[in-house]
Amino acid sequence: MERIQKWRKFLSVLVCAAIVGMAFAPSASAQQTGNIIIDVESGETAEELMSEDTPVWASQQVAVPTDAKALDVGGKSAVLMELSSGQVLFEKNSHEKLPIASVTKIMTMLLIMEAADSGVISLDDPVTCSAHAASLGGSQIWLEQGEIMSVSDLLKAIAVVSANDACAMMAEYISGSEEGFVQRMNERAAELGMNDSLFTDCCGLDDNMYSSAYDVALMSRELMKHKKVTEYTTIWMDTLREGKSQLVNTNKLVRFYPGANGLKTGTTSKAGHNLSATAERGGMELASVILGCKTTDERFGGARKMLDHGFANYAVYTPKVEAGLLGPVKVLRGVENNVKSEMKELSPLLIKKGQEKSVTQTLTMAEDLEAPVLDQQIIGELTLMIEGIEAAKYNIYAANGVPRLGIFNAFKRICKALVS
Repeated sequence: MERIQKWRKFLSVLVCAAIVGMAFAPSASAQQTGNIIIDVESGETAEELMSEDTPVWASQQVAVPTDAKALDVGGKSAVLMELSSGQVLFEKNSHEKLPIASVTKIMTMLLIMEAADSGVISLDDPVTCSAHAASLGGSQIWLEQGEIMSVSDLLKAIAVVSANDACAMMAEYISGSEEGFVQRMNERAAELGMNDSLFTDCCGLDDNMYSSAYDVALMSRELMKHKKVTEYTTIWMDTLREGKSQLVNTNKLVRFYPGANGLKTGTTSKAGHNLSATAERGGMELASVILGCKTTDERFGGARKMLDHGFANYAVYTPKVEAGLLGPVKVLRGVENNVKSEMKELSPLLIKKGQEKSVTQTLTMAEDLEAPVLDQQIIGELTLMIEGIEAAKYNIYAANGVPRLGIFNAFKRICKALVS
């Protein structure tokens, strides 16, 4: 009987302990909160980033000037660029060399997208974390040496929470080492005409590296040619590791600015608050770059002002030529009597809003061509005028080559003509 009573007391203690344990154990939501990953370099907390409150910079009704000179955007330097043409619509100290912090990752993402689109790598490829990648500090997703993650998930981590460890993993996967990848970053920068830039790592941790607002706009423009990347840069919140790690984007424009589709924030004590913001409306895509801001609100507010100015005052006009206007051109002394004409895809033209009705076009074609005619030989041009001023020219090409008529074929043609 005493043994039974002892067992009852023991079981009672166990039940009490279990109840106490359940009372003080973290809830599922608390555990999830503990796994929220953000860009720690932004200076904002997870609660601030996830807040439902609309920021002041996004809610204010700001008058949009028609003259870019009236823009007051803050920061040390800034650029507003239309992406299809590369035309600069506003600039402020645009070539000043400045540290850009994690905005560097735009080049990293560009090389990843180029490798993926060319078939060098696949977004589904598994990548193993090295000791070097796992050792990086700053913003990260806490990858452990030996951990395996797909290229797609690593790209998501880079775009959303600016993960330095994910950058290093991809650098090593593409180029064999971070050093080799950085060399390619600088080569690609030179190819793009980024004359104000020097990269020394793949993620922007080194404040001795530098770029300019204009150069950031150039690499942003190139990255946005890879439309797949917007599947990552437009993410507000998402997860990794089968939902165990929750990601929150520092770029508040993707949540609070209509049409925003990227791109990258960057913050360090030396660089200040930086941003390359991209957005698309009505078929026009803009990149708004602002560097060296004192606060995160200053960078978002400045970027918004530039984007508002661009969308309010400009539009993209795509020329159209009716197929019937591109007739064949007569060929003299060729094996064929004429050659068909064609045009390449016409690049869009940036115009001021309201100018659409004042666009006129003139098509000029060669009356005839002396054989031989080369394939893709220029045989005419299309000229666009806006309010009487030449705005653009487009070449018209021979759709195929036409060899010169030889003596034997010429004799055959004469005989055939006489018989008929």
